[in-house]
Amino acid sequence: MRVLITRPKEDAARTAGLLRAMGHEPVVAPLLDVRFHDGPEVSLDGVQAILATSVNGVRALMRRTGRRDVPVFAVGPQTAQAAREFNTVRDAHGDAKALAEAARRWAKPQAGALLHAKGAQGDGALAAALKEFDVRSVVLYDVAPTDAPLALAGIDAALFFSPRSARVFASRAAGDTSSIVAVCISEATAKALTPLVFREVRVAAEPNQSALFEKLL
Repeated sequence: MRVLITRPKEDAARTAGLLRAMGHEPVVAPLLDVRFHDGPEVSLDGVQAILATSVNGVRALMRRTGRRDVPVFAVGPQTAQAAREFNTVRDAHGDAKALAEAARRWAKPQAGALLHAKGAQGDGALAAALKEFDVRSVVLYDVAPTDAPLALAGIDAALFFSPRSARVFASRAAGDTSSIVAVCISEATAKALTPLVFREVRVAAEPNQSALFEKLL
């Protein structure tokens, strides 16, 4: 199966390797570019744990602090894997809502702040869900659309890892998508592909790459 990968370049390369091992033919077309922000060291003083809602948030934070002694509360397995250099990593195995629920079990409001390492396009939903905590949000990167070629001829399936990448795809797709299976990491991602018509739209049972791959079978 020829599978289109639309995620940023570094992540797309890793995904492509896994797809090849599964017997698929990956076609990489990064629709988004991650730009890490330079700046002073991020202070973790008084922080009881780091809230990590994306792999890029972890990567960006690691560029801005050498400390690895503060626990990381990760949204899912890929994010937890990216944070493996930290001494303690806990995985919520879900989305931002699941992370908020898990953080309430893992942390106490009086034990210190929670630091949310996030991108410029992120919203304040996680902080709002944890209003009993002192949540400090630090913007460490942004994500911008690329001008990568988007050729759809011969594509059997396309993977979509976020609503943002799905929206960019929908705005740039210049060919017939009715023979392509769209495999989406969430319902919100699937909705962002409107008004394109696909042969089938499949949504992963859980918001992670492994569950996404299962929908290719």
